[in-house]
Amino acid sequence: MTTRSTAPDQPVTLADAPTRQARNSAAFWAATGLGRGHEVIRRRGFLAVEGDERTGTRILVQEPDLAADELAELTDLVRRAAGPVTAEDPYSSTDLGHLPMRNWQMPIMLRRPAPVAAPALDVIRARKPEDLEAAERIVIDSFDLDGFQPHRGGELFPQALVEQPGVDVFLASIDGAPAGACISVVADGIGSHYWVGTSSAFRSRGAGRAVMLGALAHMADHPATLTASKLGRPLYESLGYQLASPSTWWASLS
Repeated sequence: MTTRSTAPDQPVTLADAPTRQARNSAAFWAATGLGRGHEVIRRRGFLAVEGDERTGTRILVQEPDLAADELAELTDLVRRAAGPVTAEDPYSSTDLGHLPMRNWQMPIMLRRPAPVAAPALDVIRARKPEDLEAAERIVIDSFDLDGFQPHRGGELFPQALVEQPGVDVFLASIDGAPAGACISVVADGIGSHYWVGTSSAFRSRGAGRAVMLGALAHMADHPATLTASKLGRPLYESLGYQLASPSTWWASLS
């Protein structure tokens, strides 16, 4: 993947957002897979990372028109997965209803380049193992990632992840205590954010906004996309993100 590149010459439109998010998600999960030492499978229509029984398998649909052989391979990946499976389809065009999976939709959002306010809290790039572990614990707590319990330091955010070009983990603190975390990825001139979470002990105290502002600061001159949860959407809208299109997510039932 190309990372830390300059912003695109042509403005990114709302119609471009699904493809831009697809490519950025693939870059992020490829970096995550490489950081964990897992196999990364690249095809024209999708990218997949085959993890273990705890980390699971992640599938990122890259094109709206998967070929029959690609869908067959994707189906086999789901059926042989050692752990939970999550598939993201930013085009909402690939039907995985033949598999034991549930689905839901979340909006893809786009933020055009614009100045970013300074965060009201302390925000750092997490590079040290203890800071990455603090970010891990926040995300595991915030997203109820029970499969990562008991906690194993470096399993969710391995040190090798932040050594990948274009990938940064950010950590916000309140009174010196870790309170919010997120990952930002810049690839092919586009930024995006993942795992934006707040510790349950510091909810509604501005940690989510602070960590987003800290992450946006280094990509303010880039267009940025993300996939928003229902709870996160108001925050992202307040930061200048606009609704682009729905993305369909699939997850294994067990």
